[in-house]
Amino acid sequence: MLGSEPEVLIDIQDLWKRYGKHEVLKGLNLQIYKGETLVILGRSGVGKSVLLRQIIGIEKPDKGAVLIEGKNIATLPGAKRDRMLRRMGMLFQGAALFDSLTVGQNVGFYLTQNPDPLTGKWVDKNALKERVGEALSTVGLVEVGDKMPSELSGGMRKRAGLARLVLYRPEILLYDEPTTGLDPVTAMQINNMINSIQAKLKATSIVVTHDIKSALSVGDRFAFHHEGKILFVGNREQFLSSKDPLVQAFLHEAALTEEQLTR
Repeated sequence: MLGSEPEVLIDIQDLWKRYGKHEVLKGLNLQIYKGETLVILGRSGVGKSVLLRQIIGIEKPDKGAVLIEGKNIATLPGAKRDRMLRRMGMLFQGAALFDSLTVGQNVGFYLTQNPDPLTGKWVDKNALKERVGEALSTVGLVEVGDKMPSELSGGMRKRAGLARLVLYRPEILLYDEPTTGLDPVTAMQINNMINSIQAKLKATSIVVTHDIKSALSVGDRFAFHHEGKILFVGNREQFLSSKDPLVQAFLHEAALTEEQLTR
């Protein structure tokens, strides 16, 4: 997928973020290549989700920059920043569905409020209904479009969130712990859908997880996040054979967890 000189799409430079006295990101640096799936791994609570919020522009760093195609998203003027951010879509941990809307309305919600980011034109009701149906079909939920989110299982809510990404068609996809709280079979279904959506949209994907099995199922490259910094970046073979003691300890703990789950 990646050429000998991959194109850097997102360049994270010396990123710092503090909440009160708690410093979460501490000079983090990371480059993300166009068209790849990069998995950011690390133990729970180290700031992986905070990093995603910086990338998608929900929060601004205290210091440093997130550059997308060389442009600092935090300092772009309003309209240009909005256009840049509309190129991104995110699957939140809890899927972030509106409780008062049906699943189908949730999937199509963005295009009821905004023009299609690809064409710049508003989508009429008939075309939107068709696109919602196609998106739900892609994730195996075509029969639940009229149901409310409260009627769905955790795995189905995640799939509804994925359908929203399929319909929106962003160029940059962010996944925040996509398999957390799911049983192994459902988690693998989500992994397969992430791979399918990546191929369908030809997007750049960033997956945050502490689930090593999920990471290895979807990732092209792997970044290990520890105490506010990225300590290691490499492909699958480099990651699994890393001699870094912290990476080795993480892999060992993850292997033990997987073994315990399958007993």
